Amino acid sequence: MIDKQLLKEDFAKYFGEGEPRFFAAPGRINIIGEHTDYNGGFVLPGAVDKAISMAIRPNGTDIVNLISIDHEDAHLFFRIGGPQPKEQWASYFYGVIEEMRQRGAKIGGFNAIFGGDVPLGAGMSSSAALESCVSTALNAIYDLKFTKQELAKIGQMTEHHYIGVRCGIMDQFASIFGQKGHVVRLDCRSLMFDLVPFKPKGIEIVLIDTMVKHSLASSEYNVRRAQCEEGVDVIKKYLPDVQLLRDVSIEELEAHRSEIDPIAYRRCAFVINENKRLMAACAAMEKGDFEEVGRQIYATHDGLSQEYGVSCAELDFIVDIAREHKEVLGARMMGGGFGGCVIALVKKEGVESYVEDVKERYQVKFDKEPRVIEVEISDGAREI
Repeated sequence: MIDKQLLKEDFAKYFGEGEPRFFAAPGRINIIGEHTDYNGGFVLPGAVDKAISMAIRPNGTDIVNLISIDHEDAHLFFRIGGPQPKEQWASYFYGVIEEMRQRGAKIGGFNAIFGGDVPLGAGMSSSAALESCVSTALNAIYDLKFTKQELAKIGQMTEHHYIGVRCGIMDQFASIFGQKGHVVRLDCRSLMFDLVPFKPKGIEIVLIDTMVKHSLASSEYNVRRAQCEEGVDVIKKYLPDVQLLRDVSIEELEAHRSEIDPIAYRRCAFVINENKRLMAACAAMEKGDFEEVGRQIYATHDGLSQEYGVSCAELDFIVDIAREHKEVLGARMMGGGFGGCVIALVKKEGVESYVEDVKERYQVKFDKEPRVIEVEISDGAREI
């Protein structure tokens, strides 16, 4: 998270006198439950200590003035109610504002400077962190009284309508509702959730970034969603109460396999089995059995790679190395796919040997060094 004093000094440099307010919203990890959210299933994310931070102050006009620290202090402005900016980073602000205005909110112009330390392209949802930071800030400074659930939905709809990614609600929900020392067990259909204590003794969360930017993730994400919907449409002809893939059992899917495109069938089977894996992992976690949690995590990676088709050679390589280290309980690709991070649960005494082994062998095979990201489970979006 960017230092508050640095934000304050930069705000004064660009926008002059006047005290801004400060907000932050985190990126997230997801222990298990991948590509289940937009199918109405279950996920198990946690907010982390990497965040987007922002200083913001109303300016009494209808103009939004933005400074992005992460884009070499790029300065951009747009008019509220005017055309959408061409720059994607500014479109997150524009989209959040428009989604709020469509819900009856009255929002004036403001000056804002923002930046963060959520690694881009690593599957840690830097975009959701930005949406959550903007929505939390505007909700506070204009006293809009949106609930946290509504703020998460506003972020999700910003992605749908202004960025072109038909994402589920997991990323925004985790960024808004995260709590230090807990993961969020979220039912993505009802939005009911539990904060589950996550403090495994002697086990650390290790993220290894392939340094492969998942350029295919957005377009292929939409393809996977359409394939899942294709399977649901077939099942609905026989079971009209089915609305989402979450409502379908593996037996019901199998019964109508001949009518479903073979690739769509594999996508659907992965999602149904992933929900079962998440429930098994949660039951094991409640018993303190992180060996079983790790087995479910490995099974998730196999499904993502072989059934859902969203892994890549670099991700598979890092997970394969993990299987050789008995101190690694489980590892899998995390996020949309085609690059980004591997998340691993590793016994503390085995972290160094696993990381060094990955670095050395990855460098030889792919001629680049992966990035190791240290994270702790942290709090969600807030004023700082």
